Amino acid sequence: FKKSKHLVILTGAGVSAESGVPTFRGAGGFWRTYQAQDLASPYAFENNPSLVWEFYHYRREVMGSKHPNPAHLAIAECEERWNKENRRVVVITQNIDELHRRAGSKNIIELHGSLFKTRCTNCGIVKPNFDSPICSALEGKGAPDPDAGGSDIPVESLPRCSVPNCGGLLRPHVVWFGEGLDGHVLGSADQELENCDLCLVVGTSSVVYPAAMFAPMVAQRGVPVAEFNLETTPATDQLGGHGFFFSGPCGSTLPEALAP
Repeated sequence: FKKSKHLVILTGAGVSAESGVPTFRGAGGFWRTYQAQDLASPYAFENNPSLVWEFYHYRREVMGSKHPNPAHLAIAECEERWNKENRRVVVITQNIDELHRRAGSKNIIELHGSLFKTRCTNCGIVKPNFDSPICSALEGKGAPDPDAGGSDIPVESLPRCSVPNCGGLLRPHVVWFGEGLDGHVLGSADQELENCDLCLVVGTSSVVYPAAMFAPMVAQRGVPVAEFNLETTPATDQLGGHGFFFSGPCGSTLPEALAP
């Protein structure tokens, strides 16, 4: 740590889970009777935009009661401290909850987009959106209870583009199953990974591509990679002699590692 001048921190769902954010993964990972992949796809949105927006409205609203945990805060404090010493810290995250931003991190690359950005399906404009509710028709909707039925909100009442003469249907600005990552975002991530001299992998399962390949690629360059996870991942064995593994909740292990 002392010698590093350019640190990249890769973060995944495990960091968010420690803040109580639902990850919709594994056992019990359901919203109503659906898993994330049932709703987070272009096909699902085309087929039933009302249901998909209810799901994302719920995810947006639930973030009001969730807060950055000690891992988020330790990363933000590390960036601020290193910045004063002309050393670079960049977060490359698979998470879409913006908890890194709320913790105070500035250099963030969001691989999968954000719950709090929308994209117009007509004109393509991307805008931040923190409205609660995002539109009046979704107010009080999106309950995760399996018995809650879909609201079948008319498409014209769902979130719409505010650009004059557009008014197109908005979608969440997130990368869905079956979609590729934004080329510019991926390019920025590649550049940071090529230039870093230390890499931390925090709370990621290392099974979602292309992010799963990031740490092994860095280790191949001979750069040290430290993994902070509850259990080993497919990436752990691919780090060779350059990998270090710290077991336990990242809210406990990471602040200690990043402390001055």
